Amino acid sequence: MSQAETAGPTGTTGQSPRNPPTGTTGQRPHNPGNPRNPRNPLWTLGILRSEITTTLRRHRTYALLAVLAAVPVLIGIAVRVETGGGGSGSGGGPAGGGGPAFLTQVTNNGLFLVFAALAATLPVFLPMAVGVVAGDAIAGEASGGTLRYLLVAPAGRTRLLLAKYASVLTFCLVATFVVAASALAVGALLFPVGEVTTISGTRISFGEGLVRAALTAAVVAASLVGFAALGLFVSTLTDSGIGAMAATVGLLITVQILDGIPQLSGIHPYLFPHYWMSFADVLREPVHWEELSKNFQLQGLYAAVFGSAAWARFTAKDITA
Repeated sequence: MSQAETAGPTGTTGQSPRNPPTGTTGQRPHNPGNPRNPRNPLWTLGILRSEITTTLRRHRTYALLAVLAAVPVLIGIAVRVETGGGGSGSGGGPAGGGGPAFLTQVTNNGLFLVFAALAATLPVFLPMAVGVVAGDAIAGEASGGTLRYLLVAPAGRTRLLLAKYASVLTFCLVATFVVAASALAVGALLFPVGEVTTISGTRISFGEGLVRAALTAAVVAASLVGFAALGLFVSTLTDSGIGAMAATVGLLITVQILDGIPQLSGIHPYLFPHYWMSFADVLREPVHWEELSKNFQLQGLYAAVFGSAAWARFTAKDITA
């Protein structure tokens, strides 16, 4: 028998049709049940879990959370030293004096330290911490030379970007509740606790006050959603982690200055920090949702606009590091 006859229909290589070459035509089809298949939802959950764990376990994150937890401690000690622990009025109502909102009620009810600490940290400390984490999300990986290796895995840029954003939002939630938990502990140790007098003048039980405090912390975390998307977008514009963090914090300061200029009142409702202090409406009876709804809508708008911009930039970006 000739060599041509032994070669069969596959040509002169003598390979069987059941054993195709190892090129692209011989690849196995994707198995949806394979946990390493990027189309498997478990793969996406693995990426998300990895990003959240990495963000929360960094030494920088611990330092930021420690600073945030120290703010209520300092406020509580300052109020205790100033007042000697005595009450300033009946029913937890205001008794004059300056300082952050709710500060005058702290001596009558330690639970108000939660609201006072959130009011003190929201304009500066909380958004600056979020700006550091968001600004470093993509740019930090690029400056460290790890972004290209992350994209080697069959995760896709879109899913990686979503995982990064989810990790930043998780930090927003964790940071806010760290402030609230620290304030609650310090307030209970240094001041009496009991029934809460709302801004509307009605009294609610201590248990309901705790629920309002938790809801307030959740509202504050939701108020940072738009700024987190803005920081993520800035992070896609540069390969310098420090530059992205500085630019994000700089934008925060600039917008807050603009929001404080009366002559620019026409643009104030469109600035992301304009409705941040609306969380105080949670402590009304009943809760006033008008300003809160405007805040949520504005944050959703910022998240949609700058999230889309971050996606457009990141998916088209030439990754060199």
